[in-house]
Amino acid sequence: MGTLFSIGEVLIDFIPQQKGVALKDVLSFERAPGGAPANVAAAVAKFGGRSALISKLGIDAFGDFLLDELNRAGVETGYILRTKDANTGLAFVSLTESGERDFSFYRNPSADLLLTAEEIDSGWFGPGDILHFCSVDLVESPMKQAHKKAIQTVMENKGLVSFDPNVRLPLWESPQACREAIREFLPLAHIVKVSDEELEFITGESTVDAGISALFVGNVKAVVFTKGAEGAEIYLKNAKHASKGYSVQVEDTTGAGDAFIGGFLYKLLERKAVPGNLEAILQEHYADILAFANGSGALATTGKGAISSLPTKERVLNLVVNKK
Repeated sequence: MGTLFSIGEVLIDFIPQQKGVALKDVLSFERAPGGAPANVAAAVAKFGGRSALISKLGIDAFGDFLLDELNRAGVETGYILRTKDANTGLAFVSLTESGERDFSFYRNPSADLLLTAEEIDSGWFGPGDILHFCSVDLVESPMKQAHKKAIQTVMENKGLVSFDPNVRLPLWESPQACREAIREFLPLAHIVKVSDEELEFITGESTVDAGISALFVGNVKAVVFTKGAEGAEIYLKNAKHASKGYSVQVEDTTGAGDAFIGGFLYKLLERKAVPGNLEAILQEHYADILAFANGSGALATTGKGAISSLPTKERVLNLVVNKK
């Protein structure tokens, strides 16, 4: 089995201890490790796969805490550098009664944005590996160039590239800047995961079919369209496969999409997916792959935080079997 490499931010989510309260009115928070790329790496490790995070942390107590948590989750942290030039990123979250989120980020810049292309080692990646990234760290920074170097190197080594735009508009100067960055990187990925809330924003298309079609640019071979509790769909250039979601008691939706794509990519690693066989694997095994990914995402909402609420492989398989 290859290794899942995630590149991008790792930060601390401060989760409120009260629901249904605006962020300005929250009285107390509980810290939890987070950052979408880190969450995905942790999910793959939790399921028994090999995963590593490529990032940079501040030389501070929060950075120490995150390294400890990632190591505890089974993520390889040897690709995470440290710096005195910026602090570790923080995100404060407020939750509605249904578990939906509102974010306030502290990173101007945070340490992750200072990772440079020169610090990406071309010897890290091999055939069968998957590189996963999101859009949060695609703002103009050294880290954006580090993403380009990592993507290029993975492709040269016949690995897969996965992109979850994971739109977070408060981190951008404007919605247009976010959209342009996402569109710049879309053609570089083999797999694109997009939610029903993001599709029109990214593509400018008002219908699902037109929006999905607009995502098939450059290297894109598969689009994974997620619909929350309603499940997800895999689109190939000439095929579509749907699935149903799972009903659970929601505590906190933070990291649910990351748990979903973590489960999805774990299944691809399990089947030794590479660019040449990706479409055939998805065509033949879509039901199993989507069921596991949906179960992963659903169970991740039953606890607080992202990494701290990731389910085990056994829990996911039990849910999938019992809900058939």
